Amino acid sequence: MFTPIEAFLGWRYTRAKRRSHFVSFISAIAMLGVALGVAALITILSIMNGFESELRDRILGMEAHVVVTAENGPLKNWRRFAESAELHPSVVGSAPYIRREAMLTHHENAHGAVIRGIEPVSELNVSVIANKVGMEDLSALQPGSFSVILGRGLAELLRARIGESVTIISPEPARTPVGAIPRLRRFKVVGIFEAGVHEYDTSMALVHIDDAAKMFRYRDGVTGVRIKVRDPFNAPRIAVDLDNSLSGITMTTLDVVDWTENNVNLFRALKTEKIVMFVILALTIAVAAFNLIATLVMVVSEKSSEIAILQTLGMTKKSILTVFLFHGGLIGVVGIVAGTIIGVLLAINVDVIIGSIEQILRFKILSPDIYYISEIPSELKLRDVAVAVLVAAVLCLLAPLYPALLASRTAPARALRYD
Repeated sequence: MFTPIEAFLGWRYTRAKRRSHFVSFISAIAMLGVALGVAALITILSIMNGFESELRDRILGMEAHVVVTAENGPLKNWRRFAESAELHPSVVGSAPYIRREAMLTHHENAHGAVIRGIEPVSELNVSVIANKVGMEDLSALQPGSFSVILGRGLAELLRARIGESVTIISPEPARTPVGAIPRLRRFKVVGIFEAGVHEYDTSMALVHIDDAAKMFRYRDGVTGVRIKVRDPFNAPRIAVDLDNSLSGITMTTLDVVDWTENNVNLFRALKTEKIVMFVILALTIAVAAFNLIATLVMVVSEKSSEIAILQTLGMTKKSILTVFLFHGGLIGVVGIVAGTIIGVLLAINVDVIIGSIEQILRFKILSPDIYYISEIPSELKLRDVAVAVLVAAVLCLLAPLYPALLASRTAPARALRYD
């Protein structure tokens, strides 16, 4: 425990004196290094959390939590599977879909795309597509109308506008007596959506499921059934339950896949990147801690005569040790507190700060043509703040040990020989 005299001396050594401005300046630099390291760690972890959360929400807004497909060919009697799946207490809704790849052309522009045939009413139960498109545009997808809703990026690539027509060319040609000819059909653009994920915005087109069935000759089958559950994080467990229950009502071999399996590499890469960034920034705090050690060694060297005088007045080695432990700990604590405040403020206002920087520089940091997300999100978590503070506290409390031991071993006779 610190006594008042030891705490007073430790505090006194942190303040500048007329002949020790350089040492105080180095102490301030050490304090600033700790603060910057903690602030950077909190801010970067919050940004990584924001990226993961934002990407997950955008992907789950367009993709189903669980998808049921047949192992070979179209899924027959899909209504039976949908009704059985909705009996599960954790299932919110289901919707059929047809998914095929095709070529879209508009005048001289052509681009490959994923055609998703949907049933507009049922689709509202499994995705937020209505929020991305609008109910008026979604309701325009009527069976037999051969209407299409394009992703914004795809529409820009094709230079197609609402009201114009695009041609969808199936990769499977039609067999005729004169040979194979391309199977194509003109679709009217009735809407444009923006999912916020580059992959969907530039390569997805939505049509009515009946029109997709006619275009790709699906007859009475569909590609699969998309299912939404109450808690997306329980999707793997629910997928196993559905696999067991649905397999018992048919002889068809089913594939029941949850969203974590479809995007496992992406989210695994995000977690790995977060761990790597944590290690790198923790090393930054370690560098600040080494700077703190160097600062305290300089303080001990500069105060050697004062340490000797204190010893001659009766202060024990343990008390000297405590003085410099308090001195180093005080520098570390102030740096940690300042860094935590700065890091939390940066994490909360990172979108405003980045937006201002982009306006000043007139440069987009995250180009939507390259990245999934064009804005820098941030999600501050108490757990990350606690981990950052704990790592910094351990490093900064261990740093004063060697300088304090060095001070406690000061020989009064040697230190005062030339004073």
